[in-house]
Amino acid sequence: MSDYNWKTLEASAEEPIWIRSEADLSRYCNHWRTLPLVALDTEFIRVETFYPIAGLIQVADDRQCYLIDPLDISDFSALSELFQDRSVIKLMHAATEDLELFLKVLGVLPQPVFDTQIGAALLNWGFSMGLQRMLEQKLDVQMEKHETTSDWLKRPLTSSQIHYAALDVAYLPEIYAMQKQEFVQRDTYSWAEQENQKMLDNALIDDVEGYDYYLRFTQMWRCPVHKLAALRDLTAWREQVARDRDVPRNRILKNQALLQIIEAWPRNMGDLSRLDEIRKHILRSDGETILGFIRSGSNSAEANPPKPIPRPLHYFWNKHLKKLKAIARKAAEANDVAPEILLRRKELELLIRSGVDEGEYRLPSQMSEWRQKLIGPALLDELEVIERLRCSS
Repeated sequence: MSDYNWKTLEASAEEPIWIRSEADLSRYCNHWRTLPLVALDTEFIRVETFYPIAGLIQVADDRQCYLIDPLDISDFSALSELFQDRSVIKLMHAATEDLELFLKVLGVLPQPVFDTQIGAALLNWGFSMGLQRMLEQKLDVQMEKHETTSDWLKRPLTSSQIHYAALDVAYLPEIYAMQKQEFVQRDTYSWAEQENQKMLDNALIDDVEGYDYYLRFTQMWRCPVHKLAALRDLTAWREQVARDRDVPRNRILKNQALLQIIEAWPRNMGDLSRLDEIRKHILRSDGETILGFIRSGSNSAEANPPKPIPRPLHYFWNKHLKKLKAIARKAAEANDVAPEILLRRKELELLIRSGVDEGEYRLPSQMSEWRQKLIGPALLDELEVIERLRCSS
């Protein structure tokens, strides 16, 4: 890591190297595969489309910042090979959306990834910490964010855009070096490896057909089964149409429009047209299709019963949730990690539901191994006590 000097990279961001051909991309990727790590970032546009449109891919190595131009390059096989080379660590910050873009453009994810935002949470620098604040606190660097909403598809880019994009990767090797040193001192680097792998695993989960999207509407748990089937089918249709037309979901139907349709249960185009959440052009082009899901709700429920939306936890759990969270908070303080990364609300609910619905409390698979070991036994012990109270009440 001694060769990765952040001031050298900072200076190189003034005039980063452009990569605009497959030949140059292949040559640089071959070089990057000889290094221990590279830093990655992307700039993209996602306002009018379902899928992100790549505007830039930024890379920093041990000497220089680079801007790969996806508007000039169509063959990314050399970059895909780099991404799959597990001997090279790929440094990123707040990588979730970038991973989605890489999966769309390249068809593969970078492996292994080290996300410095995850690292910051595990070292208790801050949870969901932005790069700007991290650089201010750790390197005393003031980084402007005025280009965040730039049009990254226009050419030529301004000198300000170019500098901004290159700086996004210039500091990551130094931040990684600082974080790794702390992890080694604590003997917890494996925690970061596990959390980053979980992030990559989650990036591969894509409900392409959209058949489970309706489960997010937790307020609809009381819905009768024929309405639940219609909500499932209508939501899945929206997902597939949004992908096919490459437009945001809300350009087809907003979530509120879906709920309004199910609640109003329109019988004809007149009923549907009176719903204020339905866009007029969608009413004209897709109104009959939407009504078809309403009319077939009962048949759909019978042919393919929808999974029930879990009902809210009983009010009995309100005070006990605080006790369970306190266990995680105490462990977070003892191990100097951000409490938010140690136990997520969704995981806690899954843990409780495993006992309430299935009769046996089990730690959810979403919890990485180090977290299960650190707080799992204490959570399960407390749940045993709570269960005795619940059964006796």
